[in-house]
Order: sequence, then C-alpha cells, then structure tokens
Amino acid sequence: MLKVYGRANSINVRKVLWMLEEVGEKYEREDWGRGYRPTDDPIFRKINPVGVVPVIDDGAFRLRESNTIVRYLAAKHGRADLYPTDLQARAGTEAWMDWASTDFANGMRPVFHGLVVKNPAFANMVAGGIKDWSAQMRVLEQQLAAGGPYVMGTAFSIGDIPVGLVVNRWFAIRFDKPEFKAVSAYYDRLTERPGYRAHGRNGTP
Repeated sequence: MLKVYGRANSINVRKVLWMLEEVGEKYEREDWGRGYRPTDDPIFRKINPVGVVPVIDDGAFRLRESNTIVRYLAAKHGRADLYPTDLQARAGTEAWMDWASTDFANGMRPVFHGLVVKNPAFANMVAGGIKDWSAQMRVLEQQLAAGGPYVMGTAFSIGDIPVGLVVNRWFAIRFDKPEFKAVSAYYDRLTERPGYRAHGRNGTP
C-alpha cells in the first residue's frame, strides 16, 4: 500500500491526499513535520534528504515534492481527464500548479504564519503579504471570470489542486479582504468534490 509521510494539516501534504481521493488509491500516512516528529530527524533524512514533507513511498519508489507527486499519481492512474496528454494543455496545467506554489503562495505565507501560526518573525510582514496575495487573487479572478469555471477552462484538472488549497486559506483566514465573485464561486464549486471537502475546505486553513 502506498505510504504518505507528512502531517495532514500541511498544505503540501493535503495536495497529495486530495489527489489520492481523486484517483481512489488507498494509502497509509505517517505524521512528520511541525507539531510532530521533526523532519531534521536522521530517520526522516534517510526518507528524504531534502527534509521536507510530503514524501510518498510507492513500493520501492520514493518521491518528494507535492506537485510532482500529484502529477505522478495522475499519470500512474492514467487520468488524462485530470492531467492532459496533449503537450500544450499539459504545459498549461503545470503552469498553474507552479504559479500556485510560487507567486500565488508568496503573499499567503507571511499571512498564514503571522495570523495562524502566530510566528513573531512574520508579525511585520502580514500587511505586505495581504497586498501581494490580493494582487495574485485578482489574477485568478480574471482567469476564472474570462475562461473558467476552472483554471484550465470547463473541466477540473490537477491544476486546480494547488490553486484550490491556496484559495481555501484565503477564505479560511480572517482578515479584511476584497471580494472576488468568480473565486468565491470557484471555492463553492471545488467543495462539491469529496477530496476537497476532506482535505481542502475542512475547517483547516
């Protein structure tokens, strides 16, 4: 049985858990990371020398990096509906995944760590994070309004998994924020999926 290493409240681990729900693969999970066994533990460093979660163990094959794991699972299960085989459609899907983990998440991180984790190192970075995050939310709003209802158009894809988890944090964390009607509709639409209800919009930022 496939094994997932990482705490269930990690946004990156949640990508993998959501994807496993989408493909219907059974798994077991072991807690590692903040609040649990530290990832600098020598035992974990043997599992992943980079020292971050998630990691999957699929038989004798271990793989790290959440977006890569999501793509691997889609390909493993032959889910071309989620991960297109057409080169350009696949590249577009991957571009949204990469954006979610970089530009879209950059503003989110200080807001999350300042307001939710209460890390004092981020206390003076929250306002700037909100500004940056809001700017990227406008990018998503425009994409969904013009070409939605999903990031790649009419159909849900793995591009929506990392995007959807950042969107969940936007709505789950309390702070003054502008209204984005298309993103709100997208949030509700994603909630129709059991995997998102279980690992995205589940009450955890």
